Amino acid sequence: MYVVRLADGTLRVPQTLAGDDGRLIGNAYVEVSPGDPDYDRWLAESVTEEEWAERRRRWLVENDDLEREFLAFKAEQET
Repeated sequence: MYVVRLADGTLRVPQTLAGDDGRLIGNAYVEVSPGDPDYDRWLAESVTEEEWAERRRRWLVENDDLEREFLAFKAEQET
């Protein structure tokens, strides 16, 4: 998950919520606005919405070899 910088400067920061027993409850984004104490820390690693969309597009197009390798591994584990 990426820190996404919106056009108005707001950052969408990924956050994972876990229960007391450590099990994953869910993943979400929280919005961090300029002036928030954590803003500068997250800004350095943020990407624009356009950059995020391009990375996602490239991943979908370019992951065929990795997906085939994973599916072969998975099939091997199931036998």
